[in-house]
Amino acid sequence: MTYFEEPPGVEETFEPQWNRGGSYRKPYTLYRATFIHTPTFETGIVISPNCLVGVNSEGTIDFVREEASQPAGIDGIRLFKQEYTGPVQNLNHFKYVDYSKDCYKFIVPGFIDTHIHASQYPNIGIGLGCPLLDWLNNYTFKLEKRFSDPKEQMELAKLVYTKVINRTLKAGTTCASYFTTIDTKTSKLFADLLLKYGQRGFVGKVCMDHNEEYPEYQEPKDKSLEAMKDLIGYCDGLTNVKPIITPRFAPVCSSSLLKQLGQLAKDCKIPIQTHISENKDEIKLVEGLFPECDNYASVYKDHGLLGSSTILAHAIHLSEKECNVIKKENCSLSHCPTSNSFISSGEAPIHKYLYENKINVSLGTDLSGGYEQSILGVMKHSIMVSHHLAMKTEKSKDKLSIHDVFYMATRAGAIAVGLKDKLGSFEAGKQFDAQLIDLDAIGANTDVFDWQIPKNNEKDKWLDLISKWIFSGDDRNCVKVWVDGNLVVDKLRLGWVLV
Repeated sequence: MTYFEEPPGVEETFEPQWNRGGSYRKPYTLYRATFIHTPTFETGIVISPNCLVGVNSEGTIDFVREEASQPAGIDGIRLFKQEYTGPVQNLNHFKYVDYSKDCYKFIVPGFIDTHIHASQYPNIGIGLGCPLLDWLNNYTFKLEKRFSDPKEQMELAKLVYTKVINRTLKAGTTCASYFTTIDTKTSKLFADLLLKYGQRGFVGKVCMDHNEEYPEYQEPKDKSLEAMKDLIGYCDGLTNVKPIITPRFAPVCSSSLLKQLGQLAKDCKIPIQTHISENKDEIKLVEGLFPECDNYASVYKDHGLLGSSTILAHAIHLSEKECNVIKKENCSLSHCPTSNSFISSGEAPIHKYLYENKINVSLGTDLSGGYEQSILGVMKHSIMVSHHLAMKTEKSKDKLSIHDVFYMATRAGAIAVGLKDKLGSFEAGKQFDAQLIDLDAIGANTDVFDWQIPKNNEKDKWLDLISKWIFSGDDRNCVKVWVDGNLVVDKLRLGWVLV
């Protein structure tokens, strides 16, 4: 059956999240474009030119049809919709958006940043080469403490949190697992801002009651627990904004706090995030503080903090025994190579974790240890760090590929944040969290020559374009971003500015 051409004047409407009233209803939308994703680790990158994806009013993908024939006429819309998902009730609530005619544009899943400190955003690029523990004491704790100062906390939090949400959104991050600070009031504000700007997010109020190196930045155990419970209640019912249990890391938490946070996560069925094995001095410190535990991973295991909903950031210096524990507990890692390089923490053997230990590994910007707001930058740095590691080990297998990092940035992230059935790829039943990439975007660094343009679905040329995007692209190539089918960033709209 032959269907229709794109009807004239049917374009997407930019609808900022904060402008949506309770009566707002998204139109059913058909997207025709080249869709690129990694549905499984084994498949690698799957490229689907001229693919048709139906997204319903809830932002859920209704169907995916590869190599779809070009429809014709407004009646074709009605017929096509009826064939796949039922009759169209009202064409005023129906749209058809076609990017298939532009060889420079393609749609990929939204990036998922599984480790980012929102409060540290002002410190990006500061503290180069300073080892982790010194970096925390000299830069990080001083800044985070300001978010608890009644004289400036709300103004500071609104300024910083608004900026970091919008910076990451415009770079294609549709979902992120955030650390805030020990302060509950500003953590609630952060949840409000996520809702306002439309980013899917997990809010991690930092819990720490044993900060011997910087005692002015901590809180009593009972206060920390009650504050976490308060945030859990505050986030209850918020769309796409959820709490996450966040013991900062073992060296600044008492055994009692860790144990009670583990129980709280279990009772409330809430995910957990923390740090592990980022720095060798940190590991020695943990060994001294928890001599009864076998290793760093065992500290978390023994306190009930490991499980399928646990994200462990960095994991640079894991022993084989720790890898086995992490795999057995079905935890996810968050690889943060820009941060690991910037503060000289080390080179994580990610290929080994992925292929030998079979651990799920996602990606994190780790602002502000990391200097990249964009997961795209983390993707390229992941590959380069793996190549340097391979030169050091003289093992070619230690190198990561574009298939690996694409998966880590999307599908692995969805698994890490507990949304594997909802995000990370384009499949019926999942939410439409996506970004439109334009290699010919205004001001972009990416140049594509005529002979590099894929014809007749040439996969090798498409992979070359993806590689070109990863290594020479940046946030300027990300021209539209959708979360739950809502268009939350539209750089093609006249007058678009970053908030």
